[in-house]
Amino acid sequence: MKQPHIAVVGAGALGSWTAYYLKQRGAKVTLLDAWGPGNSRSSSGGETRVIRSVYGPDEIYVKMVAKAFPLWKEFEQKWEVRCYTRTGCLWMINKADDSYLKTSLPHLKKFGFPIEKLNWEELSKRFPQINSQGVLSAYLEKEAGFLRANKACRLVCEAFVKSGGDYRLLAAHPGRVEQEEMAALQLSDGTKLQADHYVFACGPWLKKIFPELLDHHLTISRQEVYYFGISAGNASLSYPALPCWVEFGEHIYYGIPGAGNRGFKIADDTRKATFDPDKDDRLPTFKDVETARSYLAFRFPKLAKAPLLEARVCQYTNCADGNYLIDRHPQAENVWIAGAGGGHAFKMGPALGTYLADLILENKKIDPFFSFRRMEGIQEMQSQLFKQKKA
Repeated sequence: MKQPHIAVVGAGALGSWTAYYLKQRGAKVTLLDAWGPGNSRSSSGGETRVIRSVYGPDEIYVKMVAKAFPLWKEFEQKWEVRCYTRTGCLWMINKADDSYLKTSLPHLKKFGFPIEKLNWEELSKRFPQINSQGVLSAYLEKEAGFLRANKACRLVCEAFVKSGGDYRLLAAHPGRVEQEEMAALQLSDGTKLQADHYVFACGPWLKKIFPELLDHHLTISRQEVYYFGISAGNASLSYPALPCWVEFGEHIYYGIPGAGNRGFKIADDTRKATFDPDKDDRLPTFKDVETARSYLAFRFPKLAKAPLLEARVCQYTNCADGNYLIDRHPQAENVWIAGAGGGHAFKMGPALGTYLADLILENKKIDPFFSFRRMEGIQEMQSQLFKQKKA
């Protein structure tokens, strides 16, 4: 039976892996991106991403990470590259409510992810470079680590092309939707691209491509990432002496020590101001830099006077409930929308790629957890709450 032609718009983590696995299964695939895989504007850009298995009560994400890990390793072995570095991840909780981590423990056990609880004395002894003051509980997740982000995007795209895929450095705009079908894409070189299915995995641009459909469902937030300088010869502030880490408190800070030889990476995972990926400048905010510097001085005292080496401004794309959006376009049967990665889709890229390939090629059932329908329910609930407050 003739395999379909599928056009994938967006060569980030979701798009590249989807295109790769569709091609591996025999489909004709065209992958398009306006600026290229891992570019500086993309949500999949940047040097590194943490891969971890703690996801609170949501077993579905732990299951996806369990699927993604062997796929990452299989890809590394097949193409003789290295994307994943195992460092472990230290979780520090400095607030009374530690339910996010505790509710994840049964899922980690089910899928074979080892995690060790550390008391205050054990934390201080094992990681003396950390000021453990105020930490109420700590856990060391063993299989976590970091992935090379923009490098991985380029490698997956290259592997896709080597396997016979068609990659084009072009912007794409959706065609007209009539009788539940989308017509050919309009490309930035003036041509059109006709396919049997269209996958839009465009990160923060999804909202611009489908404004009437997604404007009320997606929020794009501005997120800053910093790299502070480690003093010469101070191995205690780099892996393997120090793992990746996350701290839950008033803010949610996370970091990768010595990531890619770029310095001590730190970011505030708290959702910030809204952001336009096309128009807004990507300059760090002085106030936020100083807040991060103060945090480092307290939690990692040896970094108290560390210089800022680099800073990046990226963006998160989120649904109201923080979950992915992976579903058919409600008015077009041949269109798939994949996004709302919220800063954590990258690590699950291979698993999400195989999931989308199953949906498109085998017509498998869409998981309600990622569907449009559940978002409409959230919007209705928010509307009712707003009306109650006004009353």
